[in-house]
Amino acid sequence: MSEKPPSPLATELVAALYVQHSEELRCFLVGLLRDSQLAADVLQATFVKMVQRGGETQEESRKAWLFRVAYHEAMAIRRRDAVGDRIVKRIAESDSNGRSMPDDLLVRHEAVERVRQALELLPPDQRQVVRMRIYDEKTFAVIADELNIPLGTALGRMRSALIKLRARLGNTFDDESHLNGT
Repeated sequence: MSEKPPSPLATELVAALYVQHSEELRCFLVGLLRDSQLAADVLQATFVKMVQRGGETQEESRKAWLFRVAYHEAMAIRRRDAVGDRIVKRIAESDSNGRSMPDDLLVRHEAVERVRQALELLPPDQRQVVRMRIYDEKTFAVIADELNIPLGTALGRMRSALIKLRARLGNTFDDESHLNGT
């Protein structure tokens, strides 16, 4: 006999849990991520998971469950950022022919910082698509599905982001294939 899937938590209960624990979770996440915007994103993702899977939790362990989910979401972001940093460094260290440049570390570090700063200046919706495409190596179809947007919107956001990055970075890159992973 198969078990019946747990029923979702009532909206009112999730809202009450948010009121009760969100500030403490937010502080915890800011401490882990050192970025209030990322912390807000992870907090939202945590409560989305509570809505989706909260019926599987026991009443007495929901606070611990929320903190555990928040921690794992934050660590996933830190891992993705580390991957992104490696990609940005690799881009900054290679010229258009793919050969390693003999430039000193300071020049490379400056290029990495310019790319990172340019990414942070993008609007959040464009930055999210760029991160999902480059850091998470997701296809545009997967990105569109996960963000619940049309494929054309995901592609448009990436194109707009690339145009803005090219304008901000000037001649740092010869072509946008370095940025869009092709």
